[in-house]
Amino acid sequence: MKAASNTYAVFDRDRTAIPIDPKTMTHFLSDILRQPHELRGTIDFLCGGRRRRLDEATAAIRSARHVYLTGIGSSWHAALTAEPVFSVGGCPVYMRDAAELLQFATFPPNAVLIVISRSGRSVEIVNLLVKARDSGATVIGVTNVEDGTLAREAQIPLVIPTTLDHGISVNTYTTLAAAVVALATATVGSFDNNVAHSLSQSLVETENAMVGWQQQIADTAWLAPDGVYYFLARGQDLGSCHEARLMWEEGVKSPATAMGTSSFKHGPLEMVAANMRVGL
Repeated sequence: MKAASNTYAVFDRDRTAIPIDPKTMTHFLSDILRQPHELRGTIDFLCGGRRRRLDEATAAIRSARHVYLTGIGSSWHAALTAEPVFSVGGCPVYMRDAAELLQFATFPPNAVLIVISRSGRSVEIVNLLVKARDSGATVIGVTNVEDGTLAREAQIPLVIPTTLDHGISVNTYTTLAAAVVALATATVGSFDNNVAHSLSQSLVETENAMVGWQQQIADTAWLAPDGVYYFLARGQDLGSCHEARLMWEEGVKSPATAMGTSSFKHGPLEMVAANMRVGL
């Protein structure tokens, strides 16, 4: 977030801009700090001009006999976030990442594929679209890039207008995850203006809290060079858990592990030691 042409800032609870030293502002941090703004834009987008597309996608899922949910990389983590919403709502979906789905699946008649991809141009996604077309499957494409292959070839494209990240997927992950969860919520229940308003308000609170979070991070001893990092979660949070692991490896350049908390209990728990860091 920029408060002036060359000054970055976060905002406190009173919406007062608190400047950040440009020397400490990286492209990665800049992308992280603008997430509340991008997510509010995603919610407004889905409830506004693209509501018809969301409703069209919802109807296609409800009428399908077989529904697949897929992506690769950070987009796969967005799928992990949405799958529990479908399942808890009584609408189970087949989950497999795009590379595995491409090689080890045959699409039956009346199948719908929910395909998530930031650019819509990854080779696995492009080849999967060919397979879906040859099988007669309907593709719902959730993407950030309007001229990508996924947006152009999906029968029902949901193109989320997000300013692309500088390198590591930050806003492109969170906005796609939000869009697919909105789609799941609309399919098994409803995604109305009341839900949208509540989400937008929570994002305002998130933005307000960021300055305090940054201070907590600056003061913590949890971040240790060469530490052993495990990220653990359950249910919907598994997507963010795996995305945290990926961002750790891409951004921090340090190995990390992501697991479900119950899986961690059955074996890896024995690895707990003094230098271990656990993110829940």
